Parts: sequence; structure tokens; C-alpha cells
Amino acid sequence: MDPIVLILLAGIAAYTLKTQDQRRRITLLGTQLQHYSLEKHIETLIEGYLRALGEDDADRREQIWGLMRANETALGEQLERLARDIARLAPEATRVSKLAWAIPFADKLIPAATFDLRQAIDIHARGVAQAIAEQPGRSDKDKAFTVMAEMYLFQHTCHWFCRSKNVASARLLTRHRTAYAQVLAAVTPDTRRAYEALVGKA
Repeated sequence: MDPIVLILLAGIAAYTLKTQDQRRRITLLGTQLQHYSLEKHIETLIEGYLRALGEDDADRREQIWGLMRANETALGEQLERLARDIARLAPEATRVSKLAWAIPFADKLIPAATFDLRQAIDIHARGVAQAIAEQPGRSDKDKAFTVMAEMYLFQHTCHWFCRSKNVASARLLTRHRTAYAQVLAAVTPDTRRAYEALVGKA
């Protein structure tokens, strides 16, 4: 058989396997997330924070900050529950490959080049809880930036699990105009240390 045809067939087979694997991951994570309103809370907080940051009237700005606190609490509680739910999944189902963009089923073929989604979600839950907690001397503006960074990193991890790190980073940049490195620099120091220890600094 023509080598070009063989290469083409191999490419089609690899793409098919990769698509199947991505579909499985999307279904798995979607099944876990469907019990929560995380995206709704994240969107509400981002919109609210941006409104408050752009508000010139001090009283109105304080009112918006106050309205956001209920959503912050709800987000923190739901992430904590999600972390507990995902912790019950089988470890082989929650491996996240750093090579998924290139190799279908890389998490199974090269398990050493993976990290555990369950641990990542636990880091995100603790990070959001720390970010939304009241801290003496911290401004509402600083709090908002930290919470947004924690939320963006959580979304990045979910997209990484479902697709790849490259896709997750591209979505982050397109949707929020923020680079992955910027998000890592803006989360709490505890989150950054734990996350980099889990996934690496690359």
C-alpha cells in the first residue's frame, strides 16, 4: 500500500481515538458538574467584580461588593462538595495527560506524564475558600483579582482534562484575555505552590 495512504489512515485513526477519549472525559466531568451551578456563580462573580471595579460611586460600589458575598460563599461550598464527589472516582479515570494534544490515550500509555484531576480540584476548592475568606487589611479590589484568578485556574484545569493544556490556555486567553502564566501568578501563594507541585511549572 502507498506509504502516503498508510500515513493518512494512521492520522485518521489517531484523530478518531483522540476524539473518543475527549468525548469520554467531557461526559465524565459533565456528569459531575451537572449537580452544581459553578459556571453560573463564576459568571455572576466576574460580572459583579468588573462592575464594582468600574463604579465611581463609593456607596454603589460597596453595595455591589456586598451582593457578591453570597455568590462567593455558594461557589466555595459547591467546589468543596465537587472535590468530595470527584475524590470517589477511580484514579485511572481522572488522570490528566500533559501529552494529550499529541498522543491519543496518553494518560494510559504514559501514566508518568499525568496528574490527578481529583487532587487538582481539591487544590481549587481550598484555593477559592482561602481567597474568599475575609482577611484584615486586604482591599475588595485585591480580593476580587485573587478570586477571579482562582476561578480562571479552575476552568483551565477542567478544559485541560477534557481537551489539552494548549486548548485550555487558548480558551483562557480568548475568553478572559488572560494568559495561563498570569493566572498562576495571581492566585494565592498556597494554590500556586500546590498546583505547580502537582502539574509542573511548564
